[in-house]
Amino acid sequence: MADATAQDRDGRYEAYRGDLLAHCYRMLGSVDEAEDLVQETLLRAWRAADRYDPQLSSLRTWLHRIATNACLTALAGRARRPLPSGLNPAGDPSAPLIPRLDIPWLQPFPDVRLGDPADAVQQRAGLRLALVAALQLLPARQRAALVLREVLQLSAVEVAQALGSSVASVNSSLQRARATLRAAGPVLDELREPADPDERAVVERYLAAFEAADLAGLTRLLSDDVVLEMPPVALWLAGRTHYHRFMERVFAMRGAGWHLAPVRANGTTALAAYAPDPDADGVRAHSLQLFSVRGGLIRRCVTFADPTMFDLFGLPATVAGHAPELARPGLRSTPAGAGG
Repeated sequence: MADATAQDRDGRYEAYRGDLLAHCYRMLGSVDEAEDLVQETLLRAWRAADRYDPQLSSLRTWLHRIATNACLTALAGRARRPLPSGLNPAGDPSAPLIPRLDIPWLQPFPDVRLGDPADAVQQRAGLRLALVAALQLLPARQRAALVLREVLQLSAVEVAQALGSSVASVNSSLQRARATLRAAGPVLDELREPADPDERAVVERYLAAFEAADLAGLTRLLSDDVVLEMPPVALWLAGRTHYHRFMERVFAMRGAGWHLAPVRANGTTALAAYAPDPDADGVRAHSLQLFSVRGGLIRRCVTFADPTMFDLFGLPATVAGHAPELARPGLRSTPAGAGG
């Protein structure tokens, strides 16, 4: 009977793994570290199972309380995970592309790791890259208070209990956190507003133009103030003209023959880009490209120019021929509402 009870408890805990992983990722900005913290959370929960009282909180709230405190411990004395735009002024598209491997960059999040949480739409909205990047600007306890209150929608009393604090202290932390995020842009609005209805169609057109090395077609999809970021390269670019000049440089260096495959990342449609491989008959993993689309135009592209990121998404590093095993059913086949 004891073994059956333990198995039932473990099964109930496991049902929240994706939910907890998303929470720890928002706090840490790293999928790898978030996975470690989820394991730590489940271990702590298993050890404290006899102290859980369902009359005081739901199992989900209790697990998130444990996860939050594990994250706060992990974040003590640790540098934030930025994007290039959070470190330097915008640069020149002809500047050298020098990776900064000494910086712990923000990572993308594979939506497939969410599993099937009950609040999938809210989860995806709370994973948008601009929001997660802005969260890194906050002190750890402010970050925790805002995520618990705004994303997980716990009450102020539950947040205070999770943080071992008072409601007044939580409300003060939230006020300061919201002010910081407002200064960083309208990122909190992304929790409440649906994704641009044209997002998938815009990304589909971007994919077609990129594979055709169609610079004019690419440029037409960009807003005037578009931003391009390329971690681990610290250089980032602002404006349609600089974006065009940089893509001109990319196609001159790499040539045509790129293959792009749609994936779901941070609650949006993203592209896994495979560059032509001159040493083989096929393509090689190059970058993961995440987009912010507003008003039918691309406002931001964060290109994670680190092929090791493909492991997070279960994608192959090289593909022979013209990527037959990456055949895509079409971006429009993504379920309605999946964009958060």
